[in-house]
Amino acid sequence: MQEALTFKIEDFEGPLDMLLYLVGKNKMNLYDINLMTLIDQYTEAIRTLQQDRMEIASEFIDMAAHLVQMKSALLLPRSPEAERMKAELTGRLIEYSACKEVAAQLGSRARDITTFVREPMPLVGAAEYTRSHDPYKLVQAWFGLMGRSTRKRKPTQERFEPLVTAPFVSVASRVSHMLRGLLKGSLHKVGQLFSPEESRSTNVATFLALLELIRAGRVQVADDGGLQLDRTHRRRKENPTP
Repeated sequence: MQEALTFKIEDFEGPLDMLLYLVGKNKMNLYDINLMTLIDQYTEAIRTLQQDRMEIASEFIDMAAHLVQMKSALLLPRSPEAERMKAELTGRLIEYSACKEVAAQLGSRARDITTFVREPMPLVGAAEYTRSHDPYKLVQAWFGLMGRSTRKRKPTQERFEPLVTAPFVSVASRVSHMLRGLLKGSLHKVGQLFSPEESRSTNVATFLALLELIRAGRVQVADDGGLQLDRTHRRRKENPTP
């Protein structure tokens, strides 16, 4: 018959501390834990919590939910998720146990050390800071001390206007524009297609249109950036070779 649990949740520093206590109480090996027994005892202890202690028990309840999920996975035959969760929990318990042992050793050493302190020395000179600084620089120093960057102003509506009102340029329209320039003879080089005066949307659509024409075999690009229109493309398409 399983022994009734009489301990209180306040006796533990966290859910891992309680799980480690249950492992020791049941004389389990940390490297070979009977998870089903451990989960049942832990969840049974959580059920006894009173509603007025929820602020203390929140992390314990969170661990209980995780353990219930793990138990449902353990009931499945050959569940990779269950093996992963078991290995993760076992690793956390082993690491926590090692940390507790180190903390106990450091604590015992600290108790054997005698600390001597002296009375505070009197201040020499004026205790007030008499220098004056620019308030803006003081604010910047404060934010730098707190690990923050320079305070950024809230972006205005004018800064979003170019993004919101930018005209949409389709790739098909740039394909037509490029073919017209090649047919008329006004377009000869790749450099003529792009201009810093054009919008980013136009330049991106032009680039995609050029890639599409090259892929379709309509346009060829020479090593020096020259553009050449394949005028036989349409005839080959209409009269395919048998």
